[in-house]
Amino acid sequence: MVGGRKGKIKMVLLNLIAILVSLIVIMPIVLIIINSFKATGEAMTMTINLPKKIVISNFGTVIEKGKLARSFCNSLLYAGVSTIVTIVLGSMSAYVFSRRRNKSFEALYMYLVLGMVIPVNYVSLMKVMQVLQLNNTALGIILLYVAIQTPFTIFLLYGFVSKIPTELDEAAIIDGCNAVELYFTIIMPLLKPAIVTGMVLCFLNTWNEFVMPLYFLNSSEKWPMTLAVYNFFGQYETSWNLICADVILTCAPVIIMYLLGQKYIVGGQTAGAVKG
Repeated sequence: MVGGRKGKIKMVLLNLIAILVSLIVIMPIVLIIINSFKATGEAMTMTINLPKKIVISNFGTVIEKGKLARSFCNSLLYAGVSTIVTIVLGSMSAYVFSRRRNKSFEALYMYLVLGMVIPVNYVSLMKVMQVLQLNNTALGIILLYVAIQTPFTIFLLYGFVSKIPTELDEAAIIDGCNAVELYFTIIMPLLKPAIVTGMVLCFLNTWNEFVMPLYFLNSSEKWPMTLAVYNFFGQYETSWNLICADVILTCAPVIIMYLLGQKYIVGGQTAGAVKG
C-alpha cells in the first residue's frame, strides 16, 4: 500500500511538472496569437488579455506592407526545390553507401556525414559563389541549401536503407530491373516514412534559414520570409500587433507541413524500413 501511494504521488508530481513545462512552452505562442488580433495601442503592452476588438486587417496590412506574398513565393521556391533535390540525391547516395560496404565507400560516407558538424567558412564560400557567378541568384541559394542539408539526409536514410534485405535487390535484378528501376520502383517506396521525415526536416530547416540568404541574397526582391520578417521588424518595431501577425504568417507554412507529415515522422522514427 505504501509503495502504491508513493507511486501515485510520484505520478501526480510528474504530471504537474509536465503541465508546467507545457504552459511555459505554449504561453509565448498564445501571447503572439492574441496580440496579432489587437489594435496597435492595445498590443503595445503585450499581455495575454483578450482583444477588446478583433482586428483581422492586421494580417492584410502585413502582407501588403511587408511584401510577404513575394517573400512567400521565394521561400516556397527555395525550400521546395532544395528539399526535392536533397531527398532524391540523399536517398540515392544512402542506398549506394549501404550496399557497397568497402573501405573507399565507407571513407566517402564518413567524409560526407562530417558536413553535419563542420562549420561553414563564409569567407571562402562567398569567394566561390562570386567566381561561379551564383551570388544573389535563386540557383545559388538553392545549391547552398542542398549542400548543407544533404549530409544529414544521407545520415538519416542510411540506417533505413540498411534494413532493406539485399534479397529484394537480387530478385528485382533477376526480374529484369536495371539500377534506376530497382531504386525507384522497389527501394524508394519502402523508404516512404523515412523520406517524408527527411523532407519535413529539410523543408523546416531551409524555410527557417536566416544567415545564408542574409549573406548571399543582396536584392530584397529575392529575400525569403525570414529576411522579410527581419526587415519588417526594423520598420514597425513599435507595432507589436503587426509584428505578431507577421510571425504567425511566417510560421504557418512550416506548421502545416509538419502536421501533414506528422504520422510519417512518427513512423519513420519508430519503425524500420521493412515490416516483416
